[in-house]
Amino acid sequence: MQAVGQGDENGVAARQSWLSVLARAPREELEAAFAKVPECPAHQFLRQPEIGLVMVQGRAGGSGNAFNLGEMTVTRCALQLADGTIGLGYVQGRDRRCAEIAAILDALLQVPERRADLEKVVLEPLAAAQAARRDARSRKAASTKVEFFTMARGDNPR
Repeated sequence: MQAVGQGDENGVAARQSWLSVLARAPREELEAAFAKVPECPAHQFLRQPEIGLVMVQGRAGGSGNAFNLGEMTVTRCALQLADGTIGLGYVQGRDRRCAEIAAILDALLQVPERRADLEKVVLEPLAAAQAARRDARSRKAASTKVEFFTMARGDNPR
């Protein structure tokens, strides 16, 4: 069975998008969304959830040369459904259960017959909650913005 994303660019972008949403979801929201999935499919672990470190890179000025910013703790998991679909889960922090849920949901989202329902029940609420948090942070930051201006004096005695 060919997984979504192998050989088609739209599939790759869609999978990147839902993996991003799953990776950023807090545990409570991810557990609540997973509880709405009708049944947890049979699966076997290819890689048990494990904790490790990744190097985070930054760019000077946002577009300059890359530099190593530091290390971040991540948990990853890989599993395979009974039909052969492989799911991956990477989450920030040390939460094995979140990585497992993300991997299961990734595998299920690759199955075309289940994707539309899962997008509506799982991804849309998670993405909406993330957008609301991002908007709240943005509004809070904007409320503390200070604008400076300089007045030029025309009577400079030089």
